[in-house]
Amino acid sequence: MKNTFLLALCAVSLSAQAADTELNLYSARHYQTDEALYTNFEKATGIKIRRIDGTEAALLERIKSEGANSPADVLITVDAARLAEADAAGLFAPVKSQILESRIPANLRTNDWFAFSTRARVIVYNKLNVKAADVQTYESLAAPGLKGQVCMRSGMHAYNLSLGASLINHIGEAKTEEWARGLAANFARNPVGGDLDQIKAVAAGECGVAVVNTYYFARVMRSSKPEDRAIAEAVGVVWPNQKSTGTHINISGGGMLKNAPHKEAAVKFLEYLASDEAQVYFADGNNEWPVVPSVKVKNPALERLGPFKADAQPIGDISKSAIKAQMVYNRAGWR
Repeated sequence: MKNTFLLALCAVSLSAQAADTELNLYSARHYQTDEALYTNFEKATGIKIRRIDGTEAALLERIKSEGANSPADVLITVDAARLAEADAAGLFAPVKSQILESRIPANLRTNDWFAFSTRARVIVYNKLNVKAADVQTYESLAAPGLKGQVCMRSGMHAYNLSLGASLINHIGEAKTEEWARGLAANFARNPVGGDLDQIKAVAAGECGVAVVNTYYFARVMRSSKPEDRAIAEAVGVVWPNQKSTGTHINISGGGMLKNAPHKEAAVKFLEYLASDEAQVYFADGNNEWPVVPSVKVKNPALERLGPFKADAQPIGDISKSAIKAQMVYNRAGWR
């Protein structure tokens, strides 16, 4: 897709091209479909991306150890809690960009880092063993009637820390701890595996309900494998908290690093991620929702999941409560 924004990226001055002909990207996004994003940016700008892939923890430690001599220009990763950790360590530099400010809603950005795609944290349930009416909220998963029915990944995972941080901001720390204790008491097994493992466990009847990111379920829905189609048919999806705060969303995002040697290229790359082309690719390539409201996508899995009310809580506020969420989960025994 060509658009005026992308063409504007190409219209750089000769001096700017001479100054910034490369970009050093540290990425914790592990999706093969992102390759097209990088290739298209290089074609549009002439800026060569040199990428280092790794886990969030490894990349953050690397940036810290490199210090003022770090070659890293941009860090991109998933979830507000991880971006907030990097921000708290003083790794990001503030970015002033009219493009980013005009295209990305205020609740999905801070002064230092920006969301470029969203995912919803939904409730999946076994259609034979659990009624959708009984699991309409995150809070309902702590009800005694679901004892032995709940599967979850580790409470220390960033996705669940952000969910807990969101609940803390909505209902307070004490009530969130009460919820976490009830949730842990309902576990069908000790937390293990990723979101896809939880979906498979629900489909197999190992547990009745779980909380997962939508893009994992969308992958199963779009799969051509018979076993995946069977999973999708056995599992139902609930958009939690539609009558109150809305469904919690987490994000994929990034920011420019404080010691970036190619600051102009870094800003151009962040602005590119907010372009129509990149936003559509987030949706089509990895089943995520664009953050730019005007961008429309045609993804059969996302369309099948349907519309929902999203929690509009600012991601900056959520990230500030992530440490509290970890302490709450520790006290509740969800590790």
